[in-house]
Amino acid sequence: MSAFLDSIVSRAKARRKTIVLPEGDDPRTLEAAERVLADGVADLIILGDAGAIAASGHKLDGARIIDPAAYEERESLAQVLFEVRKNKGMTIEEAREKLDDVLYFGVMLVKTGAADGMVAGACHATGDVLRPSLQILKTAPGAALVSSFFIMCVPDCDLGAQGTFLFSDCGLEVQPSAERLANIAVSSAASFKALVGEEPQVALLSHSSHGSAKNDDALKVVEATRIAKELAPNVAIDGELQLDAAIIPEIGASKAPGSPVAGHANVLVFPDLDAGNIGYKLVQRLAKAEAYGPVTQGIAAPVNDLSRGCCADDIYGVVAITSVQAAVE
Repeated sequence: MSAFLDSIVSRAKARRKTIVLPEGDDPRTLEAAERVLADGVADLIILGDAGAIAASGHKLDGARIIDPAAYEERESLAQVLFEVRKNKGMTIEEAREKLDDVLYFGVMLVKTGAADGMVAGACHATGDVLRPSLQILKTAPGAALVSSFFIMCVPDCDLGAQGTFLFSDCGLEVQPSAERLANIAVSSAASFKALVGEEPQVALLSHSSHGSAKNDDALKVVEATRIAKELAPNVAIDGELQLDAAIIPEIGASKAPGSPVAGHANVLVFPDLDAGNIGYKLVQRLAKAEAYGPVTQGIAAPVNDLSRGCCADDIYGVVAITSVQAAVE
């Protein structure tokens, strides 16, 4: 494990939270759950058929196994869901039907306080994971939008926070406006501080550095930087910056002299989803970085998505991160 994940796991153990895993029929989920329980990282609720889960052979002592179809408080959950969504036209019958979906069921356990957070996505699309979260939990107080990020831990690297960076948004916002990009930057700074424990140095990235190019794409990042600085005047934020100017000290000094961030950025905010998604995968594959995420920010309680190509190690890490997020909410 990276030093970052070592720290996250230690913090999760110290303030043990309850995380719901809706995908109890997925072998990777059960493998990760066994490790989480053995290491004392979190308490777990696993959704699925108890007999099938027991027959998997995984040691899951201490986990609470819930079959949504047989849950004794299912009607109570349906009533709460109905109250939350009735203004959107949901009937009580529709609320009952929604609880057949393990993702809605899992989010309702978070909504009612039975769990502190949820991790899913090993066998569900991102939209399916986040839809019930946004409908039921909604955005956190003060949050303008929900976005996502990856924590990237690059081996043998002294850039960023000793090789640790936050990349955002790599999973949700396709073409954010300047205002939305600014809010992503501010949320990302807070997430970096909460999870990594160091002061964020936020760079809003572009193909231009401090006016070296003049076009609408670059100007969007310039405007986003202006708004972000107004929203978070005490956070070190700068843009527009090219990637090398953001993280390499001598290039930052040359391309953006006087910048409080250039050459030292540890939070990299990408101008759109194409750039963010390509960027994190390049670093993950070519630099052999550990990539933890996508982690969401801005939801009223932590619900985190997994790549459908994830492995048990990925799920373990995201459960630990989700537990720490729940502890600092």
